[in-house]
Amino acid sequence: MARLVGIIANRPDLCARFAVHERARLTVNNIPGEPCSWGVGFFQNGEILLKRRPIDDRPELVVADIIAEARTDLVITQVRRGTVGALSTDNTHPFRYQQWMFAATGTVTGFPLVREKLLGSLPDFLQRALRGDTDSELVFSLFLSFLHDANLLDRVTVSARDVGAALAASIGLLNGITRDAGLAPTPINVLLAGPDFVVGANHGTRMAFRILRGREDFVPLFGPDGLSRVRAPDLEPCRLSVVGSDFAGDLVPPEWTAMTLGTMMAFSRTDAPQPLPS
Repeated sequence: MARLVGIIANRPDLCARFAVHERARLTVNNIPGEPCSWGVGFFQNGEILLKRRPIDDRPELVVADIIAEARTDLVITQVRRGTVGALSTDNTHPFRYQQWMFAATGTVTGFPLVREKLLGSLPDFLQRALRGDTDSELVFSLFLSFLHDANLLDRVTVSARDVGAALAASIGLLNGITRDAGLAPTPINVLLAGPDFVVGANHGTRMAFRILRGREDFVPLFGPDGLSRVRAPDLEPCRLSVVGSDFAGDLVPPEWTAMTLGTMMAFSRTDAPQPLPS
């Protein structure tokens, strides 16, 4: 009962429009008596904005409705029934630090047993920056610590490969700590976003992506009424990438491409998906 979705496009009207088009595939059905939390993070005028709701007991939680008011070309959202931490805004994904946003699904294996070890691996300033008490925020902080170690945390521009290396190192450290405690690796999927790209890391349930390019791919998003207000050539330069996980029945939707378990990819506004070392 979860959904993890990141969308990046080269026009600010395309992310929400795509979510409406894929409405049924990006809807989470709530179990009565077990409310979900949801959150959305997006860039607007160079700033990160977050909207998070820690408790929502509506029968259906629709990603298209969650991001409907976000006029943006980069958005990540997560819907999930929380497994670690209190139901609070500080414990609701996505998490933010400077120019980075992070959302995940999955639970750190044996988290109560390894929490102090994970916390102790962080520099003091990142320990003080923790707002909630979830396992996911700690994993995010591990990533930030590796950026810090590489002198990249305060840089305005960081390459997707450097981000991928820091994320791979953080997941590697996480699994090393759980292994030392005699535990299995953590099944986790991660979306990490900076100003210029979204990175998806698949270490849990099935993760997949879809790429839209040009008029033929975008006509279905606009529909007959929308196309009457859009000149056909205007759609040709359009580009959009979406990456997500935790699909209903763990089945990849038609027209999406499954990622291989254990892999990581970066998605930008204009370029083809970039596999990253993991």
